[in-house]
Amino acid sequence: MVEDILSEMRSRSAALRGLNASVRFVLGKDGEIIHLDARANPVAITQGDQDADCTIRISPDNLAKLINGKLNPMLAFTMGKLKVEGSMGIAMKLAQLLDE
Repeated sequence: MVEDILSEMRSRSAALRGLNASVRFVLGKDGEIIHLDARANPVAITQGDQDADCTIRISPDNLAKLINGKLNPMLAFTMGKLKVEGSMGIAMKLAQLLDE
């Protein structure tokens, strides 16, 4: 599941460049971490814990749905399916980029 998410995110790395920030995704109860650094050239999407401007806590299933456009980011946030720590502005910008 995490490998599929990494692969899908990497395929969209050009679109994510506009984020110009770093985001840490903490996945579910296992706490696996995906780190997105949109300041790197090329955009770096890796596993492992690193400092980030924004942390998003979400289940792997919901992250996959979010990336594939099957889960609305605002609805997910409102329903508690994702939690944001740090910059809410970066989380909003990421949601817009994933929606494209």
